[in-house]
Amino acid sequence: MRRLVAALLAGVIAVLVCTGASATPGPGEEGAADAVRSQEYWLADYGIEQAWKVTRGAGVKIAIIDTGVGHAPELDPAVVGGTDVSGAGSPDGRTPVGVLDANHGSWVASLAAARGTGADTGMIGVAPEAQLLSISIGFTGSPVPFTEQMVRAMRWAVDHGAQVINLSLTTNTLDWDPSWDDAFLYAFEHDVVVVVAAGNRGSGTGQVGAPATIPGVLTVAGVDESGHASVEASTQGITIGVSAPSEQLLGVSANGEVVQWKGTSGAAPIVSGIVALVRAAHPGLSAANVIERIIKTARPAPGMTSVPNPFYGYGLVDAAAAVSADVPLVSANPMGDLREWIRLYRRAPVAPQPVPTEQAVTVPPLPEAEPASQPLSPLLPTRDRVLYGTLPLVAVTLPAILVALGVTAAARRIRSARTSRTPRRQKL
Repeated sequence: MRRLVAALLAGVIAVLVCTGASATPGPGEEGAADAVRSQEYWLADYGIEQAWKVTRGAGVKIAIIDTGVGHAPELDPAVVGGTDVSGAGSPDGRTPVGVLDANHGSWVASLAAARGTGADTGMIGVAPEAQLLSISIGFTGSPVPFTEQMVRAMRWAVDHGAQVINLSLTTNTLDWDPSWDDAFLYAFEHDVVVVVAAGNRGSGTGQVGAPATIPGVLTVAGVDESGHASVEASTQGITIGVSAPSEQLLGVSANGEVVQWKGTSGAAPIVSGIVALVRAAHPGLSAANVIERIIKTARPAPGMTSVPNPFYGYGLVDAAAAVSADVPLVSANPMGDLREWIRLYRRAPVAPQPVPTEQAVTVPPLPEAEPASQPLSPLLPTRDRVLYGTLPLVAVTLPAILVALGVTAAARRIRSARTSRTPRRQKL
């Protein structure tokens, strides 16, 4: 029952918490291409354009587990594969799933790796040479339970070469279904960086929820254009790793229209793109050390006094520093160890108990009894009487008799000796 309730909660709440706000129309088609690029303030403010002097993410695959990446000139060159795990989309994962949130996956994908419409025109993603895998899931109304969709999506992404997995979703609960343990461990064991959105206050998320609470994931909070924690398009929690822009964002819809939107759903793919830049610049670096670079090169947010901070994590992500700075290597994921968490907090598996049944149980008949033997005379010896009666009695009695005879003989010799030593009286 607990697992069923968790699945229902996840399926109902996931997209409501992460999209943040409905999109509003962006620049028009005519003469507005440069205006699109100029509105992407995060490219310069967060060191992304500087990082492009080193790498643009070539050779790195980012899995977008979302409502599906639609077809658009900025997106089609980036998508190299996909699948549907919702039971409601197309086999290639490119058909948007859902009614209210159909464009969500396309917006997320465009922030991570959109190609633009020219060298300096149209929307461009953080890692414009990275490859995308489109894995469509259904937040509501899917014939497949949401928890099961997540398990299938995570494993498919890993099996098809994803080095980064972006999850712009939340369940709005701290806990997660136990089936996710193995799915996320599968990703970590295959050296995949999993980036997760923290959620938004504007959608009712008061604190970070799963999967952003799973040890080992890189959780992303949202800030406004000034770098302050977003009042509506972010939330807080002790598992936050870094912060990225979550307001005044752009996104390419499934029909190719560029729109404006907000939410940590957009902050997460900005960080996923930066992760792709780091992985391209340092191909031999483990996932744990990629995350270490991201968090240790983050800049302090305005008014930030502690590290990590429940609003900003380690600070504002800095792509240029993450790609080029000298960061000491680590041996463990700085965002936690899921396997150790499972060892400490998951109950050991219990063998299934027998199910009561109302059917009669057939008991096999007992073997026939052997016929009783005829009683023997108590005067006649038997094997048991000899072993347990006569022999023990003889063993005890015979030594006793021998001892008695020896004592008697000794007594007689003593008396005889005394008699021989007594003097006889002579008569006078």
